[in-house]
Amino acid sequence: MRDDKPDEVRRVGLSRSFDDGAELYERARPGYPAELFDDLEELAGVGDGCRVLEVGAGTGKATLPLAERGCRIVGVEVGEGMAAVARRKLVRFEDVQIVTADFETWPLPREPFDAVVAATAFHWIDPAVRMVRAADALRPGGALAVVATQHVAGGSEDFFAEVQGCYERFDPATPPGLRLPAADDVDTSDHAEEVARSGRFGPVVFRRYEWDLTYTTAGYLDVLRTYSGHRTLAEGAREALLACIGALIDGRYGGRVTKRYLTELRVARTVSGPR
Repeated sequence: MRDDKPDEVRRVGLSRSFDDGAELYERARPGYPAELFDDLEELAGVGDGCRVLEVGAGTGKATLPLAERGCRIVGVEVGEGMAAVARRKLVRFEDVQIVTADFETWPLPREPFDAVVAATAFHWIDPAVRMVRAADALRPGGALAVVATQHVAGGSEDFFAEVQGCYERFDPATPPGLRLPAADDVDTSDHAEEVARSGRFGPVVFRRYEWDLTYTTAGYLDVLRTYSGHRTLAEGAREALLACIGALIDGRYGGRVTKRYLTELRVARTVSGPR
């Protein structure tokens, strides 16, 4: 019999790994394309006066643009450090509340939400309950908007091929010859299938955004330090890996590399089921 418990323990452990680096996360992690928030308003009605539940608010990378559009937001964030940064950043918005709790067990308010938004966070929520919990939080016809971020081929492509040598040397979990996928090859059918299986939402509408961001050596190493896979490496292996990557950027790429991101917006509206 297959035992899923170790995978679940690993998921929870990885999801909590960000919190002690909350300030670095806020400084190093990029935000989201402006067009995404325009599309959120078009597809999910997320705009002035909209009542939004944000799942996994983090340090407020998506919360701030939503607040600036006039949304009334309750952000649920499991990490105390991440939540503290978000509260500080959003203090001027009276209609934004950041709650320190895990979404899986947080008591849903009596008043339903117009939209549930999860920006690069939904994959950390327990898959056994996330669809039902999201649907239960929404009014009839309310929208679930999931934002996913993928690392794809593009930018400094030679660097991202060459850097695998560092990973293969210092991270034993790295598959040999690993390469970033092309954006067109990223398969998102699993999300559509999960939404359909829940029976609580209609079809998913997808929007995609490809964009490049150029990093200095220090900036790129900082963003790597915010990734769960790097944070959970043994300290010696992590520092050796980062030193290898930094030497490669400085020595062969002039101290700068460009990374291509694929950001995807996935929106579905509730169709049935009890709240």
